[in-house]
Amino acid sequence: MIKTLAGYIREYKKPSIMTPIFMIAEVVMEMIVPLLMAAIIDTGVANKDMGFILKVGAVMLLCAVAGLFFGIMGGKYGAMAATGFAKNLRKGMFDRIQTFAFSNIDKFSTAGLVTRLTTDVTNVQNAYQMLLRMCFRAPISLVAAMIMSFAISPKMASIFLIAVIFLSCVVVVLMFFATKYFRQAFPKYDELNASVQENISGIRVVKAFTREDFENKKFRKASDGIYKIFIKAEGVITFAMPIMMGTMFASILLLSWFGAHQVIQSDLATGELMSLFTYCMNILMNLMFLSVIFVMMTMSEPSMRRIAEVLTEESAIKNPPDPIVTIPDGSVEFKNVTFSYSDTSEEPVLKNINLKIDSGETIGIIGGTGSSKTSLVNLISRLYDANEGEVIVGGNDVKEYDLSTLRKKVAVVLQKNVLFSGTIYDNLRWGNKEATEEECRHAAELACADEFIRQMPEQYLTKIERGGANVSGGQRQRLCIARALLSDPKVLILDDSTSAVDTATDAKIRSALKEYLPGTTKFIIAQRISSVMQADRIIVMDNGTINGVGTHEELLKNNNIYRDVYESQTNGNQDFDEV
Repeated sequence: MIKTLAGYIREYKKPSIMTPIFMIAEVVMEMIVPLLMAAIIDTGVANKDMGFILKVGAVMLLCAVAGLFFGIMGGKYGAMAATGFAKNLRKGMFDRIQTFAFSNIDKFSTAGLVTRLTTDVTNVQNAYQMLLRMCFRAPISLVAAMIMSFAISPKMASIFLIAVIFLSCVVVVLMFFATKYFRQAFPKYDELNASVQENISGIRVVKAFTREDFENKKFRKASDGIYKIFIKAEGVITFAMPIMMGTMFASILLLSWFGAHQVIQSDLATGELMSLFTYCMNILMNLMFLSVIFVMMTMSEPSMRRIAEVLTEESAIKNPPDPIVTIPDGSVEFKNVTFSYSDTSEEPVLKNINLKIDSGETIGIIGGTGSSKTSLVNLISRLYDANEGEVIVGGNDVKEYDLSTLRKKVAVVLQKNVLFSGTIYDNLRWGNKEATEEECRHAAELACADEFIRQMPEQYLTKIERGGANVSGGQRQRLCIARALLSDPKVLILDDSTSAVDTATDAKIRSALKEYLPGTTKFIIAQRISSVMQADRIIVMDNGTINGVGTHEELLKNNNIYRDVYESQTNGNQDFDEV
């Protein structure tokens, strides 16, 4: 884990090295100042030598200014190193997520990935800055102060040594108990983010059904879960401060008592006693800093582990060593294909699928909810890989193609239509970033989107809000179809992508696709039989298997499921799932 994260320091190695150097230099200045102060008291004041006092005072001032400079530079470089490290971690995770297959995304969940990119990275950033500045400064300062104390008076320094050993044991015990709570806390952020994400994305539904109170309770429950765990963790850590303060006061009292006796007995000079007080405070303060470092590291350890999980996650779908970069045609074949989303699933989602489709065919796919229509077509563009069997496109197994090439030529309009913030042109060019305005307009015409775009004040320059919130569901579907057409696909998959448009527009779209894309293999998944009845062949899916394949007329004669659905929809306008 540490090795994985350390690799993302990269160009910020210099600031990461300079920070502890400046911190050590600051410690050196701090150690010199008490010695100079002791010299002023024991030599300058005792002998009433103003010249000596001024000389040593000037040196003392220079050391203080130098220490301030080193501290500022240490803070500057520490901030640069920590923020740069965090930037690299975010970029590294985001780049890695872009390579993930759907199965990898499912493993972490969207909310979990968001938490890792935000909260977890912030925790690691704070811990790294603390590590560079205090993890070097505090131990060195503590050890240096201890050495200087023993050099002045071994007896008096023994008080500090006992205090350090005692407090170190206390910190270790407290951190042991706090760690388990911090490890439980950060996964709870996933639940909180999931609640927020779901609520905001579905806010229209929440308000339509007046479920604000329910959503508030769900959010409060997730928030309270984090609150309770942190209360337990912080409750353990709060014991550290009173114990440290008590130890500090006890050390000062013992130092005052025994130090006063030694001054009276002339075993210790007054200036040396003053230096010991300074070193005492230095030792105990640095021990407090070390305890804070332990807390930060304890809090960040779960975050580091969660970030490393993403950075080391290997995509379930990879490019082959020598990929094919050209797809000859749009023919598709399934050979003994079996697929399940999880290795632990009791039953596969698709079972022994065998199907051969010629290039340029229009294939309708119909079936009830959960019949694995979408799962079937997801295998064509390698959004998932089959567990058994082969999926062949253009005469080659999809696993032999370059992923980018395959997905550009197998255009998919998914069930959940997503648009991005930007103009309509920007969104259409997701299909082809080099597309001209004329090509964009032509694709929009084929998808029957041009008619409503031209009614907008800025037409194709109209700004689309994130997610396409300012256009209707049917308009969003048509824009997504136009976007897919711009990629000039060999295979076009429309996954229930005309469900929000009226039947007349649906028919226009299908007619345009047939006329202008004669060589493209088209898969049309739908609930309405009217959307697929003109297809060359129709596949009837039932519980992960192919129940029937044929033309509309053939299925009416030979397939009971298809016939029942057709009759129910033409007579009662019912949905497939109502049969």
